[in-house]
Amino acid sequence: MRVPLSPAALLLCLQAFLIYSVAWNFTDTSLVPRQISVFDDRPDGCPPCFNCNLDDFKCQQFANCSATSGRCDCPPGFGGNDCADPLCGSLAGGKDRAPRGADEPQCACDEGWEGINCNVCKTNDACNALMPENQDGICYRDGLVQKQNHQICDITNKKIIEILDPKLPQVTFSCSADDATCNFQFWVDQRESFYCDLDTCTFNLDADPDRNTTKYDCEHLKCRCIPGRMLCGENGALDIGEFLEKSIKGPASFSSVSSYSDKTKDGSKFEEPAMNGLISQVFGDSSITLRCGSGECLYKTDVPGYEKPVKTINTPLIAGVISGCALFVVLAVLVIVWLSRKTSARNYGLVRLADEDEADSALMADHKPASLHFENVSYRVGGRQILSGVQGAIHPGEIMAIMGSSGAGKTTFLDLLARKNKRGVGSGNFYINGEQVPDSEFRSFVGFVDQDDTLLPTLTVHETILDSAMLRLPKDMPFVTKEQKVEDVERQLGIFHIRDQLIGSEDTNRGISGGEKRRVSIACELVTSPSILFLDEPTSGLDAYNAYNVVECLVNLVKTYNRTVIFTIHQPRSNIVALFDRLVLLAKGRTVYSGSFSKCQQYFDSIGYACPPGFNIADYLVDLTMHAGVQRSPMDDIIDAEQGVGTRSSSVMAIKSIASKTNIVGNASSVSSSPIPEGDRRPAHQRQLSVKQQQDRVLFTQRPSIEQTPDSPRSEADGGEDRRDSSAWLRLSRQSGDVPPQTFDEPHQLPPEAHATTGTDLDNMITSYYTSDVAAAIQQDIRAAVTQANEPHVAENGGDQGNRTHNRVKGYRKIGIVGQFRILSVRTWRNLYRNPMLMLTHYAIAILLAVFLGFLFYGLTDDIPGFQNRLGLLFFVLALFGFSTLTSLTVFASERLIFVRERAKGYYNPLAYFTAKIIFDIVPLRLIPPIILAIIVYPMTGLVAAWEQFLIFVLFLVLFNFAAAAMCLFVGIVFRNGGVANLIGSLVMLFSLLFAGFLLNHDSIPTVAVWLQSISIFHYGFEGLIVNEVRYLSLTEHKWGLDIEVPGASILSSFGFNVQALVTDIIGLSVFTAAFIVLGYLAMHILLVERR
Repeated sequence: MRVPLSPAALLLCLQAFLIYSVAWNFTDTSLVPRQISVFDDRPDGCPPCFNCNLDDFKCQQFANCSATSGRCDCPPGFGGNDCADPLCGSLAGGKDRAPRGADEPQCACDEGWEGINCNVCKTNDACNALMPENQDGICYRDGLVQKQNHQICDITNKKIIEILDPKLPQVTFSCSADDATCNFQFWVDQRESFYCDLDTCTFNLDADPDRNTTKYDCEHLKCRCIPGRMLCGENGALDIGEFLEKSIKGPASFSSVSSYSDKTKDGSKFEEPAMNGLISQVFGDSSITLRCGSGECLYKTDVPGYEKPVKTINTPLIAGVISGCALFVVLAVLVIVWLSRKTSARNYGLVRLADEDEADSALMADHKPASLHFENVSYRVGGRQILSGVQGAIHPGEIMAIMGSSGAGKTTFLDLLARKNKRGVGSGNFYINGEQVPDSEFRSFVGFVDQDDTLLPTLTVHETILDSAMLRLPKDMPFVTKEQKVEDVERQLGIFHIRDQLIGSEDTNRGISGGEKRRVSIACELVTSPSILFLDEPTSGLDAYNAYNVVECLVNLVKTYNRTVIFTIHQPRSNIVALFDRLVLLAKGRTVYSGSFSKCQQYFDSIGYACPPGFNIADYLVDLTMHAGVQRSPMDDIIDAEQGVGTRSSSVMAIKSIASKTNIVGNASSVSSSPIPEGDRRPAHQRQLSVKQQQDRVLFTQRPSIEQTPDSPRSEADGGEDRRDSSAWLRLSRQSGDVPPQTFDEPHQLPPEAHATTGTDLDNMITSYYTSDVAAAIQQDIRAAVTQANEPHVAENGGDQGNRTHNRVKGYRKIGIVGQFRILSVRTWRNLYRNPMLMLTHYAIAILLAVFLGFLFYGLTDDIPGFQNRLGLLFFVLALFGFSTLTSLTVFASERLIFVRERAKGYYNPLAYFTAKIIFDIVPLRLIPPIILAIIVYPMTGLVAAWEQFLIFVLFLVLFNFAAAAMCLFVGIVFRNGGVANLIGSLVMLFSLLFAGFLLNHDSIPTVAVWLQSISIFHYGFEGLIVNEVRYLSLTEHKWGLDIEVPGASILSSFGFNVQALVTDIIGLSVFTAAFIVLGYLAMHILLVERR
């Protein structure tokens, strides 16, 4: 039974109790009264079941009791059946928070939390766990209640602290703005003594220039002691429970002061009339004073004083940005025009060496003349035998001409000699100075000039030749020597006067003529002074004068520097033919003649095919092989007999009755041994032959080796007419461009005929050659060279140097890959700025479309329509750059053949070319345009005005542009056909576009196809851009009179975007860029190889 106390008695008892409690041993459990069970029939040791609906069980903290479960609905930070246990961890733990153990002196709070029951936040990061998408949380510590505020306070009344020392008196204080209530707990040394509940509360903030004052005013207050705790009857001591329940009624206030300068008056106090009287009479203070720490987790937009930023468009900035971009393009145009007109930064005047012999000595340093012998050269492709059994030899200081009619195999044979990569199967023995050398070593000292010119149209003549010299001449050769060599070659080929003119093309600038381009191609090879130089039709496209000059230049190279030159040629002039040292004559892939050119005419005379006086022997031999390869039938003999032409056993021929070029009748007497019956003869008009046919029969019919003199007339007994009567035919032949034969042969002196029904005269010629002394001499020359190469070589000092090195042609060390990259970079940059239309178009489109997009999406709003507009803007920008990179398909298309040819000739390492092409061609087109667009679009549309977001925006545009360009580059290399490459590139872009996340929601993609999104560059780019823009926004939608705020992160999640994947998206685009660049190089390295 409780004894009622008067206020005066209560004050005396309270003072005595506080003094007494300091020395009392509160750990004596024998003094704790036994709990009395309300169930008398409960077995011993079985505790009663808690049910707050029963009178004997109460919910502490004035918590509500659930009528259904019998459990207490505890306020935040309290747990247990009766809400008496403080919970540890943090508010973020929710219902999973564990109560403090009985043997634990205090709670261990999570990082960023404090307080007896870990309800008070300390950092913003601690609040993120309570926010949507775990971000944008703010720990508001200014004390004004916004939603639900928690405070932990230390009592600062001096007397109370002295009396309770070393025990620490504390107060926890929580308020809820929704229901205008607060709760108050008094703790001594982490153990709760009593608690109070306050309602009908108001929360105010008075802000002065010097200090802020927050005040909670509550109309009603009720308190309750926890039995058995300090001040509440612990160990039979003082119990103020009745005072709290009957006297403490309110109103109550809690106020806090925070100053900016003078902190001495800062602090908090709790005031209630009855409580104030008690504190005043006992401790001498007017109220309970406290030092509090407040913490409330709020979303960033809920913080007091936060105002949603109003977007403002900086018009002067936009105007300045657009003007700056336009000025940049104008300056780029001016620089390009200036560079285009400035042919070279160096004065390419006449470069003279101090010593005129220095160039020659540098050219001849470590040079060893090279002879070339070959035998049994054959080639088959697709089941067809193109070449068979070709042989020959050429020594240093000689020129070899390969001749034959079209389709004879000249170019194929030249490719085999030059060790070109062929599609078919080639065989044969090739000897350099009598030795068989590997292909890699062979290519280091030979040069090859193709029939068609492959030159960069944007370079000048001098730059083209100089680049060849810089890339292929010895690394240690001085630059001035290389430039001198370039000038010498330009003078020798007669192109010095056009050295500063652009090569040009039919599509752009006209440039130099076709013949001049041919000479430039030859100059690129001559400048390296190769030991052996191969040329495929070097005189094609040149007039007779320039053709002679080219061949004469080759002769000078051969004779001056003891080089070896081999070329194919078609219908050379007689003055060019006179320069030949060796001749290989082919017909249908077989050797008609191979040997010294000086013995050529004598050889053909000996086998009955004498070149008539006045004929160009080169023309005669080519035409001879063509006609000799035609198989004849018996009907041809009949026609010959009827026209007065003997059978193939005779070449005696007479041509009569030549009236005119258009009316020619061959009226010859028959010389056949047996006349043809009249009935078997065809009508006369069907047996007439043209002048050309008659000339061919005279020129290319096999004759004896002993010819008549040009002055010996033919008698009518021979079946012809006097030469004086054939003057009309002579004049007619000269008018048609053919010089007629001057001699005719006797039939009894011809070798056996070869045409019959199984062969041709060509078979006879080939057989004659292989059984001739000329062929035997070639074989002997080959054997002698091989034997000499295998003999031990004795040096001047008498030492044996072995037999495998003295005849080797020495190569030299060329410039390294770094130097190659530097030279190719300059060449690529020249090619770019001298053909600037593509680059300037990219820049102009970037500016125009940026302004247009800024106009359409001007001032994006932070609502649902604004979110939709952001999606459309970013999607369109990516589509724009994605499809504009299709121009990368042509990056290598225009130079594919140039690269293949230069690579085959050993100009450079493919990696140096590829790197220069990537850096100085793709980067200017893919780096600058997205930056231009970004700095215009970003301020005009009002995207997030923060440097971090802007830089990320630019980064994603650039990375996406790089990835798309690398992908198109790979497609352009793999697919040679431009139409196919465009189709594949467009399909790849559309496929990637489908999985960007705008047209197709991630969650609606079939499970088996989800992986396709991971290979979409549009997905990485679009997700990165939209997450960077929206994830920190709060989008407001006004519906039904309410402003509904939705975090942008929530909307992004509903669209299937991962708001935490920003770094992943950056890595994804980077990996795609690197992967396709590597694949592009591998494709170029493997596929772009010369195959003839």
